[in-house]
Amino acid sequence: MKKVLSVLSVATLSLSLVLAGCGSKPEAPQPQGQTGGAEGGAKTAVKIGMVTDVGGVNDNSFNQSAWEGLQKFQADMNLPKDSVNYLQSTSDAEYVPNLTQFVKDKWDLTWGIGFLMGDHLKKVADENKDAKLAIIDAEVDAPNVESVLFKEHEGSFLAGVVAAKMSKTKTVGFVGGVEIPVIKRFEVGFEAGVKAADPSVKVIKVYTGAFDKPDLGKSTASQMYGQGADIIFHASGGTGDGVFNEAKDRKAKGENVWVIGVDKDQSLTFGDEITLTSMVKRVDEAVYRVSKDLSEGKFEGGKIKWLGLAEDGVGLASTSTKNVPEDVLKLVDEYKQKIVKGEIQVPDK
Repeated sequence: MKKVLSVLSVATLSLSLVLAGCGSKPEAPQPQGQTGGAEGGAKTAVKIGMVTDVGGVNDNSFNQSAWEGLQKFQADMNLPKDSVNYLQSTSDAEYVPNLTQFVKDKWDLTWGIGFLMGDHLKKVADENKDAKLAIIDAEVDAPNVESVLFKEHEGSFLAGVVAAKMSKTKTVGFVGGVEIPVIKRFEVGFEAGVKAADPSVKVIKVYTGAFDKPDLGKSTASQMYGQGADIIFHASGGTGDGVFNEAKDRKAKGENVWVIGVDKDQSLTFGDEITLTSMVKRVDEAVYRVSKDLSEGKFEGGKIKWLGLAEDGVGLASTSTKNVPEDVLKLVDEYKQKIVKGEIQVPDK
């Protein structure tokens, strides 16, 4: 509960700052604070900023997970609360200005969250070679940028196994946001898992073209459920909220439909009654690790970190035991071990 209250309080503060700046920028960050070191002496606190993509910090998905990772870093390192902050982007036109604000104000590390920010972060990195930046879900070729990518296809394969084994209608669905490489990895991995577990199961696939349109997610899910799908896996950020809303409405009418969440354990937000499982992508852990490395002088600019099943970077939520039978979870683990050992090569495109 304390963690939730902390997230809400800091998010509320940051939101008020965003609104004060006409929806794109908060007040200028405060000067670096001081905090006690391990031996009780004073040390200068690192300051780490984060820029969301258009999904926003409360997307119940990877932006929110990234922010939670930064907040945990701040708390664990006993840093002042103003040592971490975020800027929300309402359009791609705000990516460069938002990233630049942290850089120009001399924050020690600036995160860009999401594939769509790749080219924009590259521009800022090239124009500010002394700055340190990091990005989730994109590869940026610059000596002052650390890129973190995930093997979403591996985790999504496991979600596909669950969907195939638990579908009563032999039809499942995939709802994607924008059709970009990272979301494609979710799609093809999911379908590969479905076909491996039961080749007779049909997979309906739709890209909404947006990560911030819950109404579009709801209408898309309605069409899929109407076509016979009883389980839908989404990789669509805030658009996926609408998928859950549609499932909730149908569940209330007695329909046996499910959603497989993404990035975070979405059963914690939407409930176990509609969340079959979630393909967790440890964005929070990645942000935490790189930020901690930076604070310890171990920032690895110019390098790419790939996190998959072997690195515990992706996988199914621990709460899967609530709705997924033991025999299915055992099968999932068997597939996981084969992937980790290299016996199964999951397609990523």
